[in-house]
Amino acid sequence: MTRRIVPWLGIAALLIGYPLLAHYTNESAHSGKLGALVAIAPVVLIALVLAWRSPRRFIMLGVLALSCIALWAEWPALEQHFGLVYWLQNVAMQLILFMTFGRTLIAGRQPLCTRFAHTVHGPITPQHETYTRQVTIAWTLFFAAMALVSTLLFFLAPLATWSVFANLLTLPLVALMFVGEYWVRRWALPEMRHMHILDAVRAFRNTPARPR
Repeated sequence: MTRRIVPWLGIAALLIGYPLLAHYTNESAHSGKLGALVAIAPVVLIALVLAWRSPRRFIMLGVLALSCIALWAEWPALEQHFGLVYWLQNVAMQLILFMTFGRTLIAGRQPLCTRFAHTVHGPITPQHETYTRQVTIAWTLFFAAMALVSTLLFFLAPLATWSVFANLLTLPLVALMFVGEYWVRRWALPEMRHMHILDAVRAFRNTPARPR
């Protein structure tokens, strides 16, 4: 049991700790070095993992090493504009999720939430299928709105204000979306077994990435 809990605790600590640290660097007037380091660390770590798993591992690791040298050469500029890196990360995440849901709404493909429902429940009713398509549209619009609001706040408001939205409100808003959808589903489809957030996470993990 302990072995199962520890990874989840680590993930929870990362999901909570990193945004708090990022917000601190955005709010503090004297955190250029720390802000640049915190902003660039996830990018380098993800690139390292992808390079290590690449069939051309040594070539990709070499490219990553050259990129790190270039970052080091431009470090003073990065210290002054690390907020831009945070914004790019935030918007990229929102747009990836937007495209993940949105591309499954193209004619001839199965909406992503419909695939989730099939994974959890097996065959579903036409009413349930219609509902899951509407939920897929709702999530697509949600992530599009998140990317738009993040961009407007970053360029039109103080960095600390944008940081509150991006680092402190993003996860609560996603959780609120889950909760809101759950209660709407209970009202719209009272006869079905209703999955919870962990069921949705398992469905996302077990659903094939390639849209049909």
